Amino acid sequence: MRTVRTRLTALYVALFAVSGAALLAVTYLLVRGSVAQQRYTGAGSPTGSGARNHSYEGGKPGPPGSGTDIESYRHALDLRRLAVQGTLALAVMTLVAVVVGWLVAGRILRPLRTITRTAQNISAGNLHARLDLPGPDDELKQLGDTFDALLERLDRSFRSQRQFVANASHELRTPLARQRTQIQVALTDPEPTLATLRTAHEQALTANRRQETVIEALLALARSEGGLDRSEPFDLAATAHRTVAARRTLAAEHAVRLDTDLVPAAGTGDPRLVERLVVNLVDNALRHNRPGGHVTLRTRSTDDGTAVLSIANSGPTVAPEDLDRLFQPFQRLGPARTRRDDGLGLGLSIVQAIATAHGATLDVRPRPAGGLTVTVTFPPVGERAPGGSHR
Repeated sequence: MRTVRTRLTALYVALFAVSGAALLAVTYLLVRGSVAQQRYTGAGSPTGSGARNHSYEGGKPGPPGSGTDIESYRHALDLRRLAVQGTLALAVMTLVAVVVGWLVAGRILRPLRTITRTAQNISAGNLHARLDLPGPDDELKQLGDTFDALLERLDRSFRSQRQFVANASHELRTPLARQRTQIQVALTDPEPTLATLRTAHEQALTANRRQETVIEALLALARSEGGLDRSEPFDLAATAHRTVAARRTLAAEHAVRLDTDLVPAAGTGDPRLVERLVVNLVDNALRHNRPGGHVTLRTRSTDDGTAVLSIANSGPTVAPEDLDRLFQPFQRLGPARTRRDDGLGLGLSIVQAIATAHGATLDVRPRPAGGLTVTVTFPPVGERAPGGSHR
């Protein structure tokens, strides 16, 4: 099998051999030319001996046995010896280059072998393993650091997935157990009446509706995290207007004032997911509020074409260190933050997933008087970042 180490060694040896042969040839030609020049200069010199002037005219060797002929033979012998010895030296150094090239290639490729072994040994159960490659900050070190960053993201993703599955199982198990209990109570009633059966059926339907709500929220979250299947133009102002119109009654039930300042703001993406994002933000602001509170929804478009949606609501005070928990599925900050018990803990998780799918930036800040201010900034039309973020 021709490994990368073998190919690198062969390339290194080939380059060394070609360079060495070229250097030997150039040296040979230079020495031969220098010898010929010396012989020619010696033949034409006025101070030369009479025998040399007689036997070496015009730089040509004299007759056999003359001094010039012997000197020419000696120079030719020296040139031949230079060629033979240089070739032998080049052959020996080429063998040395094979050994040195093999060792150097192995040393250079050692980080790649480390990465390969780590990748082969990694499974879903030991994603915590890291390379931590030593050495200078070169291309191989950057490759190792990139691999470690990939493992870190995978580790977080797997841990989040396991936690999500556990929480989702719990959320689905609770209404199922409640529904089963209600049915069992109705079945064990020795003297059931129409009223008791109706009550049992209504309670079972309530539990069933909660199951349906949880499943729909999970599907929305999964679809958001899966990315966009299509990209169409949308207007944040129109989407927000429809959402607010459908939530006026709910706001009145909560005794919360719902104000709007909607300026056309164009964007591109999945209009259904964007509408779900706005609905979740408004529902979250209404649910986690107080009687006599307010919700203010604004849309605008900046000079560079970005569409901005912001919503501010009154409500309980949220500590800055608790903001990250709001974006984790099924996480709630406690019963004191909400007056209703119909929240699933998925609202802001879905909002974050939708924002990430659209390359939008999600900015969440606690208000000093209580409540939150959430700002979603979509990229300009025709541009979409590889992923959004929240801060």
